[in-house]
Amino acid sequence: MGAPVPGQGSGARNGGDLVVETLEALGAKTVFGIPGQHALGLFDAMGRGNLHFVSSRIENNSAFAADGYSRATGEVGVLFLSTGPGALTSLAGLQEAYATGVPMVVVASQIPLEGLGARRKGMLHQLDDQKASAANVTKSQRLIQHASGIPSAIQDAWTEAISSPQGPVWLEIPQNVLLDPIMVPPVEDALAEAADNPPRIELVREAVKWLEAAKRPAIIAGGGTRRGKAEKSLLSIAEKLRAPVICTPGGNGAFPWNHELSLQAWIEDRYMTDVLEDADVLVVVGSSLGEVTSNYFTFEPRGRIIQIDAEPRVLESNRPGLGIRADAAQALAALDEALKSERTTTPDWHGAAPEALVKESLAKVRARLESQDLAKELKFMADIREAVPADMQTFWDMTIAAYWGWSCWDARQGQFHSAQGAGGLGFAFPGAIGAAVGLETTGRPGRVLAVSGDGSSMYSIAELATAKQHNVPVTWLIVDDGGYGILREYMVGAFGKATATELARPDFVRLAESFGVPATRVAPEDVGDALKAGFAADGPNVVVVETLLKMFSPTHLDR
Repeated sequence: MGAPVPGQGSGARNGGDLVVETLEALGAKTVFGIPGQHALGLFDAMGRGNLHFVSSRIENNSAFAADGYSRATGEVGVLFLSTGPGALTSLAGLQEAYATGVPMVVVASQIPLEGLGARRKGMLHQLDDQKASAANVTKSQRLIQHASGIPSAIQDAWTEAISSPQGPVWLEIPQNVLLDPIMVPPVEDALAEAADNPPRIELVREAVKWLEAAKRPAIIAGGGTRRGKAEKSLLSIAEKLRAPVICTPGGNGAFPWNHELSLQAWIEDRYMTDVLEDADVLVVVGSSLGEVTSNYFTFEPRGRIIQIDAEPRVLESNRPGLGIRADAAQALAALDEALKSERTTTPDWHGAAPEALVKESLAKVRARLESQDLAKELKFMADIREAVPADMQTFWDMTIAAYWGWSCWDARQGQFHSAQGAGGLGFAFPGAIGAAVGLETTGRPGRVLAVSGDGSSMYSIAELATAKQHNVPVTWLIVDDGGYGILREYMVGAFGKATATELARPDFVRLAESFGVPATRVAPEDVGDALKAGFAADGPNVVVVETLLKMFSPTHLDR
């Protein structure tokens, strides 16, 4: 049953109240997490406050939900954790938020003060140094040892979370600091403003010089473009330069899909790699030019690179270039202001206009796909796109449908979210739950789509209970191919056979129904109609499609 809770039943304000009051003063409305013995002070205090609490069934999914809340709303996700196993279970979810730059404030409880310092007192959940475990997946970690320090520490953490590069920040508060009565007065106000992160003027001047002389400028829009809300400046710069723009998986949606300069998101295709290699000046915004963006490190640019990123460790991490450490919106706004509306240099891609080059390159990609016996996959993705309303946000697990989505999904007026930052399984459904809760909480109610494979869905299947409990408007599409489909493809391609990729799995329809969640199983050709029906319903629902999807052939292996 555990040890008695200090201060139990006292009714007095405690450290937990300071946490809740400060978060509310900063604008928090919703908190995700799971109660735990050392965190009871937080939950007791929530009963006296106005925060809406969403209890997941596994802490990792609580982290994904807070992540999804932030992505969908643009606000800070807040996560409450217990000690030891509860705190540690959240780390894989936090890795995704950290890799993708999602602002979150994580409040983890701690064992009582007298147990800190790696003394082996045998306390429940005791770790030698709990916050050290979070060091790889959060921007910073703080231990608060007295109640009077709580408001300032949370305010500082919030400021750090929203300052570019954004990300999760970890706070931990010992059990007795949360529970003991306090003399600190109620928190009346709290202010957190993002730190300014502008570009250096001499770097902007040099970048403009390069761009105004460029004959073949091109742009890669990474996830930092979206996080920085730099889409307007990106569009203006591209049109001034008449520069083709391609989006990475994280940047999907940063540039209009059907614009005459849009190379869309076919970043893994060799035809697109060829275009980017041929650029005489390549602007890379909010991307490290990492594994996927570089078409698996086959990208060999012949021109000069201007790389813009808020995270200094990203700059020149894969390619030398003119590194500009700055918030994407501030950097692109400065470039846009400095660039002349009328260019003296006419774009010339070896006799072709950039608009013609874009049209030709997209046609080559389509022709390559159509030569690979992928009619089922192309129709399947097109049917999903046609069924999904233009403004609906979508969340995708690391599954074959998502890998297609990275390249072919037109986000339209919605947003495309996937777990490509860290690549962990189980992101889509809890992320979508957090997103739907966030949209409702911020006055923009709307249904959200989650897409998983049968393997990844089992990581978050318990959250059907969460979705039902809170009547969350999420439609969950599960593409069941009987195993880890992409790993099966990789292993067969590399070794001629797959090992340990096949999975026993439940009857997903009956399992969902056992939670009280409506579910249906349909053939691949009926996925569009099934999704439309799910979107029209109330609360959560599940659509299961049993089919084996293939990936398009990789082009980085054919050089």
